[in-house]
Parts: sequence; structure tokens; C-alpha cells
Amino acid sequence: MHDYDYDPGRLASFADVLAGELPGGWSSSYQPPEHKDDLAELADRVWDMDLVAASLVEHPIQHAAVLTREDGAQLVVLDRHDKRDGFLIAGAAPRDVPGEAFRGIREPDGIALSDDPFLSAESVAGDLLARYDAALAQVRRNATDLSHGPDTARISQPERVVLTWQEDGSLAAAPADDTAAAVLIANGFVNDEETGAYRLSGDDTAAQARAVRKAGVQFAALGIATALQHPAARTAPPASTPAMPPSSTRPSGARTR
Repeated sequence: MHDYDYDPGRLASFADVLAGELPGGWSSSYQPPEHKDDLAELADRVWDMDLVAASLVEHPIQHAAVLTREDGAQLVVLDRHDKRDGFLIAGAAPRDVPGEAFRGIREPDGIALSDDPFLSAESVAGDLLARYDAALAQVRRNATDLSHGPDTARISQPERVVLTWQEDGSLAAAPADDTAAAVLIANGFVNDEETGAYRLSGDDTAAQARAVRKAGVQFAALGIATALQHPAARTAPPASTPAMPPSSTRPSGARTR
């Protein structure tokens, strides 16, 4: 079991200043620990299968700040747990978009920030925002194509792999083809012959985080979209999970689309 230390005032204040420094008109809102359902939904929308996803494997969201732009785009600011001062930030996948719209789109993975909101704003504007806006625009185009029906949609992607949290802290995935299955196996997932799913143990969460991060990179290289999410019946990762997506659906805890 982990002992989570969080400073709501520090996170909220940082996010408020950061929002005011970003281009495009952003506002900030704080999600406290008691908003468990909102935090679980937010974790599923974290659009990342790299640094932030790896952090979420070991440190489920206890609180967060959400930056919202005038056009509805959102960024999620989280605590950093690597013994360095600062925070993590990732894009949030849009709501009310069909999962198919995320296929084949690489996650706009988040970045680590210092505890200086002014320098951090420069990092976000010069790095994360460009990738996030590009991915967001493609998802919205895909969603528009899909809304016109299968005859007009022109989305070319091989597959989407969803990693779903289990009550015991493990992750489960059901790949659609042998290529995706091979990536999972290479990163420690074990096939459950009874269900056909592939499971990654949560006994060693540091190893689990590394495996998720590595698999996300390999899936992206293959053009396979990914998502990290909680099952529908679950509102948040249990506090007893030893030691997380993804999009996406979001997306994926951290989630990739």
C-alpha cells in the first residue's frame, strides 16, 4: 500500500498561474480527492502511453488540476512522484467521440514540468500543445467522417488495444491480431487461455509501469492505437493496489487512444 502525500494548494496555485500564461485563453479548475468518480473519469481520458502513463501505474490519481481552453480542449496537471520538484501534464482526450476516431493516432504524450509555472508554460506551449492540437484535430476529423457513415469514413488503422485495470491491480488486454499479441507477450503479458485475454501482473508495479511504457512505444511504431482505462463498474483504483493509459478512449488512467 502506498502513502500518498499531496498538497492541494500547491497544485491548484501552480495550475492557476500556468493557465494564465498559456496562449489561447485557458482556465483552471481543481479536482479534490473526494471527487472520486470525476478523478476516475479523468484518469481514463489522460491521453498518454509514456511518462504520465508510467507514473499512473504506480500512483493512481489522488487529485488533479484541469486546464480548459475556450474551444474545450483540456490538459491535466498531476503530481510528480520522481522525487523532483514539479508536476506532470498531459492532454485529455475529448469526450463524446467514438473510439474508432482515435485509431491509428499516436498519443500526444505528456511531459514533466518544473515547479516554475512561467518556465513550464514555455515548455507546454513549445512542445505538448503542438502535438496535442494536431492529434485533437485528427480525432475530430475522424469523428466527422464517421458521423457521415461507413461509406464516407476514411480512417485507415489496423487496430486499437485497450488495457483495462483489474481489481487485483493487474492489467488485461484483448488484442485483435497476432501482431498486437506479440507486443504484449514481449512485454510480460501472459495469455489466459480460458478468456483469451492477456494479463500483466501488478505485483511489481515498477516493472508494470516500464512494461506499459515500452509496449505503448512499440504499438505507436506499428500504428496501433492504445487506451488505458478502468472497467465500467470501477470508480477508482483501490487504495490497496501495490505500488496506472492511454488514449485511446482514454481514453486512457493514463490512456491512449
